[in-house]
Amino acid sequence: MGSACEPYLCGWGLSVNLTFEGGATEGQGQPKTLTNPLIPIPTLQVMRMTLNVMTWRRREMVRWLVSCATEIGPQALINIMQNWYSLFTPVEAATIVAVTGTTQATLLRLQLDTPRREELWACARTLALQCAMKDPQNCALPALTLCEKNHSAFEAAYQIVLDAAAGGLGHAHLFTVARYMEHRGLPLRAYKLATLALAQLSIAFNQDSHPAVNDVLWACSLSHSLGRHELSAIVPLIIRSIHCAPMLSDILRRWTLSAPGLGPLGARRAAKPLGADRAPLCQLLDAAVTAYITTSHSRLTHISPRHYGDFIEFLGKARETFLLAPDGHLQFAQFLENLKQTYKGKKKLMLLVRERFG
Repeated sequence: MGSACEPYLCGWGLSVNLTFEGGATEGQGQPKTLTNPLIPIPTLQVMRMTLNVMTWRRREMVRWLVSCATEIGPQALINIMQNWYSLFTPVEAATIVAVTGTTQATLLRLQLDTPRREELWACARTLALQCAMKDPQNCALPALTLCEKNHSAFEAAYQIVLDAAAGGLGHAHLFTVARYMEHRGLPLRAYKLATLALAQLSIAFNQDSHPAVNDVLWACSLSHSLGRHELSAIVPLIIRSIHCAPMLSDILRRWTLSAPGLGPLGARRAAKPLGADRAPLCQLLDAAVTAYITTSHSRLTHISPRHYGDFIEFLGKARETFLLAPDGHLQFAQFLENLKQTYKGKKKLMLLVRERFG
């Protein structure tokens, strides 16, 4: 921050008994301005001058301004909410201003009647939705949380997330909101957001420790709990997004342990667990087998002797997946024979393969 701001920061916090007056402009569609002879002009200048500058005192300044507005009264709080874009970043407005301004402690301190309290809440919700539209990545979840008790506002916040997904909202944020929806008891919306996240995700053959692994497994568990229809719909997304053989086989194994439809919508109960060799899981089985074959060839291209042991273990996991198919024994034997012929120059490795698998 430049030296022009330093005098204002030095004087920051000296004024406690501040007052916001309406200062409304008469022009139609123009925002109210925050002016008052009792407010040091540097106060608002510092907020505006540091709006796009990261300073260690910025959050303290924001909280201080909200506290001052609360001391003055509800109209002052409403004024800074309505004019948030000139004083705060979207994240500050959604996570500090709106939240602090509607806490139980703030409402009790203001001693508002029901209509006035609802006016303050409505202003905070409007602010949160505006912030979510401007910065969905950081403000969508705070907006949803703030709008939980108002159906129309919550629906608007949810729609903002859906629109942002089409506009490039990343899979990590979509998974976060999806988990929030499940926590709120809205599994179908969680499932919808999870599928949107999967559509943006790509996990390569060698990314066993990808940051999204746990989110993918959660999404698969959610779809399985909802029922066969949801599981069938997510299988093509998994195949398209996940190219890591161990992950695919792990998902497949989890889906075969119990019957689908035993979760939040438990009335939709399947008779028995799904077979890996039958629809819709047979497609996933084929994808897992193909991934093991492709990955094996990729690893063998530049493998070093110190990695031979790891590769043998990898083949052991591959065999477990192959054997889920009716002709798995034959497929795995043909796969091994192909490896022995293609990489017969790697004599020590092929000897280890014969010792382990015959």
